[in-house]
Amino acid sequence: MAGGAREVLTLQLGHFAGFVGAHWWNQQDAALCAPTGAEEPPGELCPDVLYRTGRTPHGQETYTPRLILMDLKGSLSSLKQEGGLYRDRQLDAAIAWQGKLTTHREELYPQIPGLQDLLSAEGVLSSDGIWRVKSIPNGKGPPPLTTAAAPKPFTPTEDSIRVWSDFLRVHLHPRSICMIQKYNHDGEAGRLEAFGQGESILKEPRCLEDVEDRLHFYVEECDHLQGFQILCDLHNGFSGLGAKAAELLRDEYSGRGIITWGLLPGPYSHGDPLKNIYRLLNTALGLVHMSAHSSLVCPLSLGGGLGLRPEPPVIFPHLHYDPALPFHCGAILATALDTVTAPYRLRSSPVFMAHLADMLNFSGKKVATAAATIPFPLAPGQSLPDALVQLGGAAAWTPLSACGSPSGTCCFAQSVVLRGLDRACHTSQLAPGTPLPSPLHACATGEDVLAQYLQQQQPTVRSSAHLLLAPCMVAPPYPQLFSPGLSQHGLIVDGPPPGAAVESIPVLGALCSSSSLNRTLGDLARELTKLDVRRWASFLAAGVEQGDLDEALQELRSLAQCYRSGGGLVD
Repeated sequence: MAGGAREVLTLQLGHFAGFVGAHWWNQQDAALCAPTGAEEPPGELCPDVLYRTGRTPHGQETYTPRLILMDLKGSLSSLKQEGGLYRDRQLDAAIAWQGKLTTHREELYPQIPGLQDLLSAEGVLSSDGIWRVKSIPNGKGPPPLTTAAAPKPFTPTEDSIRVWSDFLRVHLHPRSICMIQKYNHDGEAGRLEAFGQGESILKEPRCLEDVEDRLHFYVEECDHLQGFQILCDLHNGFSGLGAKAAELLRDEYSGRGIITWGLLPGPYSHGDPLKNIYRLLNTALGLVHMSAHSSLVCPLSLGGGLGLRPEPPVIFPHLHYDPALPFHCGAILATALDTVTAPYRLRSSPVFMAHLADMLNFSGKKVATAAATIPFPLAPGQSLPDALVQLGGAAAWTPLSACGSPSGTCCFAQSVVLRGLDRACHTSQLAPGTPLPSPLHACATGEDVLAQYLQQQQPTVRSSAHLLLAPCMVAPPYPQLFSPGLSQHGLIVDGPPPGAAVESIPVLGALCSSSSLNRTLGDLARELTKLDVRRWASFLAAGVEQGDLDEALQELRSLAQCYRSGGGLVD
């Protein structure tokens, strides 16, 4: 790979993981298209970590995600399973046949108006107003060519989004999409609902061989593979599939980092008791088994808790979102994910994913929490020291792991990334002789400001901090969730709301080994203890035995004990 990138292979398992993943890949694509300022160092984040170069049978060079995704029958909408870059060989063979042909065509879901313009354009609007073909970042792509005018901005409506493939604007390699034909995405019958069902998928020889072939295809072309990131539904049967996939990766690729992101949709209601019980069991079993086989596991959710009692969704001061819409929730979680994963995607001095996990998972702490400030609140004319003093401590960050408020909890170690602020505002611009409002205003660099801020808030905590210039891209089809008082680049504006839509934002994101997990995992274990699983025999019939549940319950209690607090409380 160009520049000696340390490659990462992404596994995307489940339908809500598809929503998060579609937004994630759209943001990567938008970052590839973003024009670079003359004074901005190009490419802080190395796209070769996540993407691979290739060539179609017709000689066209491609740049596609290094990705294996698994979802259920009926989840692709108008997206072809083999992708759109490579011709269908079966179709070519059919054309070569001179005899009589009979075509059976399955009715496709209607395509989303406007999205196909984005997919076909594959370009970037340059400063001279010309739409140019996007070239591959490592220089292997074709030279820029002028084409037609730029497509109109596309913002899908919530009513038009049925599945994640409705708004994915990135071309995928034919080896990426692996459909599970045994279970249905739609309807009440044939659903992938239980942990045991998911586990059994990778016990089937044909499916296991298919997944292993896809893994070998991607891994064998890597020069410096650093590991795997798994985006996996935690609330349904994909929890079992994710646990089994993590086990497969650990056995096949020992020594590589494996970071698993357990994804949960927005808050649940009391509506369906069976679904809620299944969610509780899948979540508990998933966390236990994934943590056993992964370097690090982090649940991600906009809900307030993991238990049976409904908790209100988290609140962002400058976002207006519908927690019932996966399209909205997926966008916010993808933004957080795009930020907290930056350390192992850096072009210069990256923190490899295994090292990041080691920093957070010491003493058996294999589960981490996430938090973010989206967008990071900075007003025009403010400096980073001003904004951090105004923001306050880590308790002001919005928690994203369904562990409740971090107030009164202890942080043992953390990785913090702040991105998207111009270099000019990194340090205080007060005139000489002006009294300093805080020690942060005396720091000479933005990196020192962020490190000093973290040290002030939690002096005994092991912290890793990164300050990046690159913002998080939120161009369409990212939903417009932002309050009217934000500028085009996500800054808080005084006065009348600006007319331009928000295209990029500054974000603060953090991964933390937190004592809040003692309470969260402990509560989860207590709810499981009260549960009479015999009333839910269908869950056991799906492949999980009572002894498996008892063992998982004990593991959950032991995991919770790893997070007993010992000082360093979050204010």
